[in-house]
Amino acid sequence: MTMNYQIRQKGDVTILDLTGWLSLGEVVAGSGVVLNDTIRELAKKGEKRILINLAGVTYVDSSGVGQLAGACATARNQGVELKFLNPTNQIQILLKITRLDTLFDIKYGEDTAIKSFANEAAAQA
Repeated sequence: MTMNYQIRQKGDVTILDLTGWLSLGEVVAGSGVVLNDTIRELAKKGEKRILINLAGVTYVDSSGVGQLAGACATARNQGVELKFLNPTNQIQILLKITRLDTLFDIKYGEDTAIKSFANEAAAQA
């Protein structure tokens, strides 16, 4: 099974809805490249607030977690504020084990996540 994504806009937040497997291997080769390239392309278009919805991700392995970490690095390098939305139980466990849950900005509930972008911008002003 491959990783697929849909891009949608809600206000000034771009949402990437991921579905499928976030892994490395013959079946899903290149899925990490798609994620990082998508973030780069969105940044080039001026999108500076990206929310990655993980609710539809059905399988993640250690390389998938690495791809999420890579997405954070790509976003940071492109000046993009990146947050993760609704990670499945499996993703939550993997992030806890790797302690990435302390580094990633993880939100539960789309409206809450979108508001958090505005709240952080107001706090920085």
